Amino acid sequence: MTRALLSLGSNLGDRLTHLRAAVDLLGASVVRVSGVYETPPWGDTAQPSYLNAVVLVDEPTATPRHWLERAQACETAEGRVRDPDRRFGPRTLDVDVIAVWAADGSPVLSDEPELILPHPRAHLRAFVLRPWLDVDPQGRLPGHGPVAGLLSAPEIAGDVATVSRCPDLSLESKA
Repeated sequence: MTRALLSLGSNLGDRLTHLRAAVDLLGASVVRVSGVYETPPWGDTAQPSYLNAVVLVDEPTATPRHWLERAQACETAEGRVRDPDRRFGPRTLDVDVIAVWAADGSPVLSDEPELILPHPRAHLRAFVLRPWLDVDPQGRLPGHGPVAGLLSAPEIAGDVATVSRCPDLSLESKA
C-alpha cells in the first residue's frame, strides 16, 4: 500500500496552525494539500466552527495501520484530548484516514474496528468531499463512486452549502 487520503480538521485554539502542523509532521509523504475550508461542526453543533482540509500522502512501504498511526501521532502532537462523552466534540486536531490505495491503484478495504476503510461516513461529509476535489478532481471513494457525484447527493446538499473556501488561508508552512 502506498497512497492514502487523510482529512484534517481543527476547531480549538489556532486552527490553522494545528492544520499546518499536521502537514509538517506528515513531511515528505505529502503529495498534495487541498485548500482550507471553514465548516460548521458536524454531529455535535454546540462548538466552534472547523477549519478542514485533506492531504494526499504516499510512501512506498506504508500500510493502512501506518497511516492510522501517523494520523494519531499528529493528533497527539497537537494536544488532542478525546472526550468519551462527546464523540464529535471539539478538538485541536482531528486526522482521519479516509481511503488507502495499493501500489497498483486498487482500493484497500478494512473492517478492523479501529480502522474501517474506506471511512464509513466519508460519503456523507461535505467537509471531506469538497477539499478532496482540490487534490484529485477525478477522485473516487471506494464503494461509493466519484467524489463530484457524491457532492450532488440530496442527503448532503445542505452540508455542501455550508462549506466555505478560505482563499486567504494556506497550509504551506510559515517556517
